[in-house]
Amino acid sequence: MRKDFISVVDADPHDLTLLLDRSARMKRERGRAGDRSVLPGKCLAMVFEKASTRTRVSFEVAMVELGGHAIFLNPNDLQLGRGEEIRDMARVLSRYVAGVMIRSFRHGTIEEFARYSTIPVINGLSDREHPCQTLGDLLTLREHFGSTDGLSVSWIGDGNNVCHSLILAAAMAGVELTVASPPHGMPGQRSGSSAIPGRPPGARTPSTPTSGPRWGRRPSGRSAGPPSGVIP
Repeated sequence: MRKDFISVVDADPHDLTLLLDRSARMKRERGRAGDRSVLPGKCLAMVFEKASTRTRVSFEVAMVELGGHAIFLNPNDLQLGRGEEIRDMARVLSRYVAGVMIRSFRHGTIEEFARYSTIPVINGLSDREHPCQTLGDLLTLREHFGSTDGLSVSWIGDGNNVCHSLILAAAMAGVELTVASPPHGMPGQRSGSSAIPGRPPGARTPSTPTSGPRWGRRPSGRSAGPPSGVIP
């Protein structure tokens, strides 16, 4: 697996399976007696351009339960809001903490931070993707159905950042995903990204709001494999 987790495609299908297997095991063991300090002495910096209850609580609780510590940073806590370059902030934080989670308005902000960082960077949300949310969704599907392989899943609504990550994960998890979005909210439109499978530059938007393309596992049972045209 790559150093950073900025997009779902930063994990290959094997990595994705291992992540979900370990997550399921750690969830079952939560609250039991025994030492779970797998991150002793490690500190995670949590940078929030956008406020969030669940993202902050889940990351902070996880770090504490795993023996580490988390620092909450909003724009008012950083020089970033007063003209400091993203690359400079990445270099500075790399000297102090073991990892950084960023919840940002722009996907490009996280990509630039990771480019100049020497420590792992996690995408807590951007305008293009929400990969950690998708991991949680896949884990829930596994808990209810035993496996994601062969499942048919429908997404009804705007093709937003969560939808983008789900599209990318579907091909790796054996899920056949059908997306039904209105013409003004098709996947890839809001973020201006051409990185969504099946949406190359210049692709036409379907005229029927309730019809959408399918991604992931084909009806024949063959996996579609990694989507083409994806920009990590």
